[in-house]
Amino acid sequence: MNNVTKMFLNLVIIGAVSGAILAVVFGYADPLIQANKEKELKEAIFVVLPEAKDYRLHEKTIGKEKFTVYEGVDAGGNPVGVAFKADGGGFQGNIGVMVGLNLDYLRLKGIKILDQVETPGLGNRIGEPAFEGQFKNVEITPKVEYIKNRKPEKPNQIKAITGATISSDAVVKNINNAIAKALANFPKDGWGKGGYAPSGVESSTPTGVRKETHDGGK
Repeated sequence: MNNVTKMFLNLVIIGAVSGAILAVVFGYADPLIQANKEKELKEAIFVVLPEAKDYRLHEKTIGKEKFTVYEGVDAGGNPVGVAFKADGGGFQGNIGVMVGLNLDYLRLKGIKILDQVETPGLGNRIGEPAFEGQFKNVEITPKVEYIKNRKPEKPNQIKAITGATISSDAVVKNINNAIAKALANFPKDGWGKGGYAPSGVESSTPTGVRKETHDGGK
């Protein structure tokens, strides 16, 4: 066996062993990563709906995708607002935003950035409280807008991060797109007494019972 053959076999063995180790690590780590993401998502619901003590889950199929709305409720089970996740492309990858909306469908209650891989020191500043805090009580009609290098002049405007207009724009677009889906599929008149009555699976949460609705897109 010549040196070239030996080197090739060594590389094959090293590659196979490395691949096996990576597969084991991934198999162990991935469930933990997914569980942590689920935990962060649930916590974000209460960040954007601060009056909520619990929530009910409602889900509709739009095209080939599922759209989930979390109906925040107070201690008496009365709705206090709705939350939903807004996903879409940013400068370097997906930006996921949890959005809180008043029941009157006129103003945002707040937002929380969940997923982002934007440029450190620039685009990733969308996850800072100073940027997220701008969205509290911002009006959603005609649409949420951003402006550059000056203070907001209208109740539906926020200020973009200097040097990170693309990331700021992506957050605003994602929010507007998700709002449009919420308004079209869960009209505001449906919330209140009875609301969109959840049915199906019930599972415990730290604050009570989360009720899930799966209607197949009807």
